[in-house]
Amino acid sequence: MALLDKIKDANDIKQLPESDLPLLAEEIRQRLLEVTSTNGGHLASNLGVVEITIALHRLLDFPKDKLIFDVGHQSYVHKMLTGRNEAMDTLRQLDGISGFTDPGESEDDSSISGHASNAISIALGYASAREIKGTNEKVVALIGDGSLTGGMSNEALNNAANLKGNLVIILNDNERSISANVGGLANYLGKIRTSNRYLSTKTVVQNTLGKIPVVGEYIKTGIHATKESIKRLFVEGMFFEDLGLTYIGPIDGNDIEQVTDALESAFRFNEPVIIHALTVKGKGYKEAEKHPAQYHGVDPFDLKTGRPLKKKTGRSYTTCFSDKMLQLAEKDERIVAITAAMRFGTGLYNFNKKYPERFFDVGIAEEHAVAFAAGLASAGLRPVVAIYSTFLQRAYDQMIHDVCMSRLPVIFAVDRAGLVGNDGKTHQGLLDESFLTSIPNMTVMSPKNEWELDEMFDLALELGSPVAIRYPRGQACESLNEYRQPLVLNEDEIMERGSRVCILATGVMVETAMKVRNLLREKGIEPTVVNVRFLSHVNTDLIRELKNDHQLFVTMEEVVAHGSYGQRMDAAVTAEKLGVSVMNVTLPDKFIEHGTIEELRERYGLTAEAVTDRIEKELGGF
Repeated sequence: MALLDKIKDANDIKQLPESDLPLLAEEIRQRLLEVTSTNGGHLASNLGVVEITIALHRLLDFPKDKLIFDVGHQSYVHKMLTGRNEAMDTLRQLDGISGFTDPGESEDDSSISGHASNAISIALGYASAREIKGTNEKVVALIGDGSLTGGMSNEALNNAANLKGNLVIILNDNERSISANVGGLANYLGKIRTSNRYLSTKTVVQNTLGKIPVVGEYIKTGIHATKESIKRLFVEGMFFEDLGLTYIGPIDGNDIEQVTDALESAFRFNEPVIIHALTVKGKGYKEAEKHPAQYHGVDPFDLKTGRPLKKKTGRSYTTCFSDKMLQLAEKDERIVAITAAMRFGTGLYNFNKKYPERFFDVGIAEEHAVAFAAGLASAGLRPVVAIYSTFLQRAYDQMIHDVCMSRLPVIFAVDRAGLVGNDGKTHQGLLDESFLTSIPNMTVMSPKNEWELDEMFDLALELGSPVAIRYPRGQACESLNEYRQPLVLNEDEIMERGSRVCILATGVMVETAMKVRNLLREKGIEPTVVNVRFLSHVNTDLIRELKNDHQLFVTMEEVVAHGSYGQRMDAAVTAEKLGVSVMNVTLPDKFIEHGTIEELRERYGLTAEAVTDRIEKELGGF
């Protein structure tokens, strides 16, 4: 019987002898490869934390003790060790288990995860609550060095010094977020990776002196200043010590015994402790070790070759953006590109290679990225900020205060807008339209195909004001190229003229709207189809023009209902007393679960067939 099969519930790992743990680590890595090669998911990050997770589960008591994962994409091993190994076959599948931690899935998950740099803050909250309640649970935050570049992590570290009890922070240092880490903190960690001269010296000294009757505590106090001075001569980890944390490390994070010893030592302190663990991202699978960025998040792949099972056809919107940026930069030397640790994911890798002096990777720091762009724009440059929809949420204040109030010419390339599929509710890009269109001076556009994406970036440069262009994940629409009405600010494109029903669709839903048109024509209804290019503007003149020969206006969008174009159109129709009937097709106002994009569209009525049925029923009331 395999060792992993013996772990049916949280804490079962404690029944295994220590001698079995290296074999368990091998089994876990094999299981990780088996699951991700079939379902896709985050591979390299999980391979790197196997030993750390094993050590934690040997020492923690779930669900009493709290383990908070930063980002959470490295929590697959935790799931296996808390009774979810069999369910791993459903990982990231519709109605299966999530690729991130979620208390709704298991009481052994202490928090929802999916975004970076929040773990220390949440853990500090747990630890502070423990002190108030007088309980004794252990609290651990597991955070990567990439997440440590995020401002919130440093805010939490600054605040942690006020804690009067124990809190253990494990810094999983693999030199990467997705791409290689950048910046001063990354350089600082690089300096101490080779320094192993200070491992629990403070623990040994304090514990020994504490045992001396009467004078022990006096001696400890008396030598404090001397000890601190000596440490500064040879300890690279003084950054953390100066913040009020005890520093242990660096240790080999892929050695179960070293991690266990460090944790046992850390739990003895009555104060916050940071364990600096060096790990190999992708450990145990040569391809992932060699190319950790490529194997950070994977689609189903062949284990022997490492190649994806499904060959991608056509160009993605991200690739279209990548090519457009090179064209724009060649023509205009003011163009600069900014990303937040996502040069590969956002398509800026080629821009970085060709124009390194005009490319900025600021690390996991979306707020800084936007404020930084405001400074560049104020100095006469034309910054393009490429950030996924779900992560752009973090920079809302900077877009308002630093960019839009001054009407600065910053272009936001909002990738992964709409449904993203298997990464689930923390990553779906369904809220950006709501918050972007609420900001004065912000023009928000969404292309129906790759040709229109190209045109929108040209127009954005011409406007010289804040612009957000939202586009979906995956293959760009290569059809509808016969519809090429010139792009004019705040004007929609009438693609087909008809009567009775007017369908107004945005972005990715335009292609679906054309399928709805074909289905309605089979039923004797000849609808008008309008491509709504500008989400921040409701064209009431067009509605007034069409209302006399259209009974029903239908909006189609892949966003939540609240804050959608359809909702704003409802408000405009009411305000101007246009007297038309409007039916909104959107996703519900909820956090949408994981599953393939096609499955989710089917579930929530965004397919051409489902929309056609709704229109028919609505027309029955006329």
